[in-house]
Amino acid sequence: MYVFHDPICIKSTQESDRVIKLPGQPSTPSISQFSGYIAVNEEHGRALFYWFFEALSQPATKPLLLWLNGGPGCSSIGYGAAVELGPYRVNVNGTGLYFNEYAWNTEANLLFVESPVGVGFSYTNTSSDLTQLEDKIVAEDAYNFLVNWLQRFPQFKTRDFFIAGESYAGHYVPQLAELVYDRNKETTKYPLINLKGFIVGNPETDDYYDYNGLVDYAWSHAVISDELYQNSKQVCDFKRVEWSPQCNKAINKLFQDYEEIDIYNIYAPKCVINSTSAQSLTHQFMNSNGLRKMRIYGGYDPCYSTYVQDYFNRLDVQLSLHANIHGNSLINWKVCNDSILRAYNFSVSSILPIYTKLKEGGLKIWIYSGDADGRVPVTGSRYWVKALGLPLKSTWRSWYHNHQVGGRLEEYEGITLVAVRGAGHLVPLNKPSEALSLIHSFLTGLHLPTHT
Repeated sequence: MYVFHDPICIKSTQESDRVIKLPGQPSTPSISQFSGYIAVNEEHGRALFYWFFEALSQPATKPLLLWLNGGPGCSSIGYGAAVELGPYRVNVNGTGLYFNEYAWNTEANLLFVESPVGVGFSYTNTSSDLTQLEDKIVAEDAYNFLVNWLQRFPQFKTRDFFIAGESYAGHYVPQLAELVYDRNKETTKYPLINLKGFIVGNPETDDYYDYNGLVDYAWSHAVISDELYQNSKQVCDFKRVEWSPQCNKAINKLFQDYEEIDIYNIYAPKCVINSTSAQSLTHQFMNSNGLRKMRIYGGYDPCYSTYVQDYFNRLDVQLSLHANIHGNSLINWKVCNDSILRAYNFSVSSILPIYTKLKEGGLKIWIYSGDADGRVPVTGSRYWVKALGLPLKSTWRSWYHNHQVGGRLEEYEGITLVAVRGAGHLVPLNKPSEALSLIHSFLTGLHLPTHT
């Protein structure tokens, strides 16, 4: 369900976007937060929804970090902000919030945006927009959002600016970075944005390397049989835009083999809550036995998406966030919007040329990967990073966190690749302390520890 609004109603000021207090929000620590709509296309009535948190300390000097989730169709509010790296996480059953001590706003001023239109609370008054979504349009809207958000928050116009994201944001983030980089060269036409670099996690990047990595990872982690692995290698040419029927059959069988476990975190339990409220496009939360019970495993609750959806579908929450600007009916908010995925035009098969261009342009670029993710595995990321042909600065080696191996890393001229041990697709959720160390190192330039 899409809720269309009058664009006039979304005109706002910085202070009118301030969030006073959310339902169930802890009283401490005190966090300055804002949320609301930013128009990105007045003619079509397109507006993106954002949630912003000032840094816990020294907000006047710390950088600005924009976070994007992928899908396409998944909410940066529902994932990044509410279950991964934001300062508030949603409690079990969506009853309230608790403070995330590993939130990234200890390191930066943290901005989340629901992109593209049709995701979360973001909307358009032109219904045909929803059938024409593709990477170029998403990048243009994200750029317009950023320009207009900085008009509303001018104190950040000259601040060091970084972009981060995960999954299909492996497209969104570099493409937005490229657009900012190009338009920064035309300051007579466009405002200067102080872009310093970007970081992406488990990023979809290049179809050929990503899918070869997916097949190799599934076999090497005992998910698929030798026969399926060998057949996939024989019948699949991932350089082709259209796969053969034999390849489609093999890859469908691979995904079927993953259905018994969580492809996004292969060593974690699956959610067994019997609920239709979180049947997202990722198929992470499918219930196989009709039970309704909660399972917590090592502090990780696989049903996080259900709780988030329950919370943001409360009218009092929507009003507190300025998401429901009319206040007369509940907006049907979804963690992931399947219709966006079905309608999306996947016209870009490789982001690698952007990496080459922006590396040469001097931007700081990091890739990180949870090594328990089967959907966009570290294997594929290692393949495509190596394919860039960059000079190697330091070989594959361990980095440490709390006297344990946190993962491995490899440094090339202009690009750093970091693996996070034991994390799945959502690294800040699965390994929050390690993820905080990672973003601290990225933003400050301090090296990840390579000894205990």
